[in-house]
Amino acid sequence: MTYFAHSDKDKPASQWQLLKDHLEHAGETASISAKPWGAEKISYLAGLMHDMGKYSVQFQERLKGRIIKVDHSTAGAVEAEKRYGPVGRILAYIIAGHHCGLPDWGSAADESSLAARLNKRLNDYSAFFREIELPPAGEVSFPAIRPVCGAGFSVQFLIRFLYSCLVDADFLDTEKYACPAKSAARNNQYALGELSSKLDWFLDDMCAKAPDTVVNRWRAQILAHCREKARHASGLFTLTVPTGGGKTLSSLSFALKHALQYGQKRVIYVIPYTSIIEQNADVFRKVLGIEQVLEHHSNFTYPQQDQEDSDTEYASDVGQKLKLAAENWDMPVIATTNVQFFESLFAARSSRCRKIHNIANSVIIIDEAQMIPTGFLKPCLNALSELVTNYKTTIVLCTATQPAIGQLLPNGVKPVEIIGDPDGLYQAFKRVKVCNIGTVVDDDLAERLTAYHQVLCIVNTKKHARLLYEQISAEGTFHLSTRMCPEHRSETLKIIKDRLKKGQVCRVVSTQLIEAGVDVDFPVVYRSMAGIDSIAQSAGRCNREGLLPFGRLFVFWPAEKHGLPRGWLSRTASLGGMVFERLSDPLGLDGVKEYFSSLYDVDTALLDKEGIMAEIKEQEKQLKFPFRTIADKFKIIDKNTVPIIIPWGEACNKTLAQAKFSPFPGTYARKLQRYGVGVYENEFNELVNNQALEVIAETFYVLKEEVFIKYYSRKTGLNPFTESMFLNDTLII
Repeated sequence: MTYFAHSDKDKPASQWQLLKDHLEHAGETASISAKPWGAEKISYLAGLMHDMGKYSVQFQERLKGRIIKVDHSTAGAVEAEKRYGPVGRILAYIIAGHHCGLPDWGSAADESSLAARLNKRLNDYSAFFREIELPPAGEVSFPAIRPVCGAGFSVQFLIRFLYSCLVDADFLDTEKYACPAKSAARNNQYALGELSSKLDWFLDDMCAKAPDTVVNRWRAQILAHCREKARHASGLFTLTVPTGGGKTLSSLSFALKHALQYGQKRVIYVIPYTSIIEQNADVFRKVLGIEQVLEHHSNFTYPQQDQEDSDTEYASDVGQKLKLAAENWDMPVIATTNVQFFESLFAARSSRCRKIHNIANSVIIIDEAQMIPTGFLKPCLNALSELVTNYKTTIVLCTATQPAIGQLLPNGVKPVEIIGDPDGLYQAFKRVKVCNIGTVVDDDLAERLTAYHQVLCIVNTKKHARLLYEQISAEGTFHLSTRMCPEHRSETLKIIKDRLKKGQVCRVVSTQLIEAGVDVDFPVVYRSMAGIDSIAQSAGRCNREGLLPFGRLFVFWPAEKHGLPRGWLSRTASLGGMVFERLSDPLGLDGVKEYFSSLYDVDTALLDKEGIMAEIKEQEKQLKFPFRTIADKFKIIDKNTVPIIIPWGEACNKTLAQAKFSPFPGTYARKLQRYGVGVYENEFNELVNNQALEVIAETFYVLKEEVFIKYYSRKTGLNPFTESMFLNDTLII
């Protein structure tokens, strides 16, 4: 009998893919992927055994058209557990889950658990052994990993990486047979040396054309430090550069040169906000080329190959290659978010895990590292420690306010600072005098702001920003918040920057979104009390270019309840206030250190709020791990948001009309993301129930025209008009 892996109704059986070929090819591909951390043998074995159950007569009949359900994933898991002891259990997880996701060990009562599946009655698969010879148990062993964060954490981390190798190899080999044109479109030929040279040319040209100012001379020194430190041995680095120091491209220069020095394959740039990632990815594409940069986050969709709009920069073959690369991150430069990066490292679904093995053997820049979610800080730092210790990965924690994480890192993992004199650099970039003015009522705050020709005020809630703006309502006053769609915000920011440049009256009231990489320069900034890292970001919007001897930053406590932060933000603001009381320069390196030391000096449970480490450790000696449970718990964003489209202007309405009659409406997602506002799920449900939304092409939820006219202000964006929207108005999204 001939055994097949995959059939094709349009081809004769003689042209179907042989099962033996598929297993061997998948094993070879998985082995290559696992080579950087020395797991070639076990990864090859996973590929060889993953479809063992397809050697049953029942599965072959299914390929020939018989409509039956056949479990082909459990057989290899059972055989691995029986033959290879502890290594076999590792193989059992990844083989059993190669389609449906990594399982929990669970109990025999749960049919989806690995414990239950290993005792399942199976179809006869003995024909496997007539075509495939398995190595004896003595030749199969654990890769040489160092359990830097504990044995259980290291083993479950290894399982995730081996699982990634297998599912990607399985996908790629199946695609090669079933969709050869799609397989051929993948772009895995790239040269980091060429990209580094392009960046060198761009940066050298930029430095040569920059005015000879003190700030620009320091920026050139920061770049030189990054280039020099790239030769240092791989591991964990910190890059402490004040806001405005040019750390984005300088850190990218370090990453490319370091990757070349140590044979690493790619650079992954991890950014906390989608607003910054879009901005940075555009810069990377401009310098390195569109086809070299993958932008991957929840708000970004690459068009289909047959995209109707041929003018888009991502159309045709380039767009197709980038779309395919989003599946497994096989690209030289990747820009992604904290959510996408860290949640993938703790995921269970095959589609989410497929890219994990390509995180190994990379240089990873964690931009604004202080934004690693505090509630998941311990598991995130352990994951980073595993990467630098066992997976040939270099990590750079890049920030203006370096968090004091040394006490939370395992023994043997010690960060190296790229900048030789961070304190001297801080003093050189110090362009702002900070003053705590205590508690201020809104009436007094509005009067203070109105007295200035140009001033920025940053507050902690959307409601405070809106009410304060409405209270001022003078000519030249503007509002910014995430209740405004990105296109609306961009238009407003363009006006703001133009007025600042021309010296015209310009007063801005904003939520903290303006701290996220928005390049504006005000002589005076007011900031509602917050964490020291946030206040430092606010200072970066004050006298940014050093045109004044010193800018003025006034920090205050809001008197009204609607201005006070809630939850964890209340704690960060309280600690920020304590640092202001104790130190004359709260934004200096001593203030930053004291703030983060106090922030992390809490019950360690608060740094692992879902108990991820406890879940891993509970039955680690028996290699019994709850992969699906962990994936469900590890959600960085507490409340999911749903994007609704705001019909903002002619361009948006034209794109919606095209999407409405297109056979591929999803291809317009990237254009329409410029008009999206994220609403919480309870808000979204109320909007649906109130019939405030129109559904376009069964894909996009669009605010109806009459609702837009009534509730979307051209000054403040989407104003609250349902119960949930009023309740959530004191939150920042």
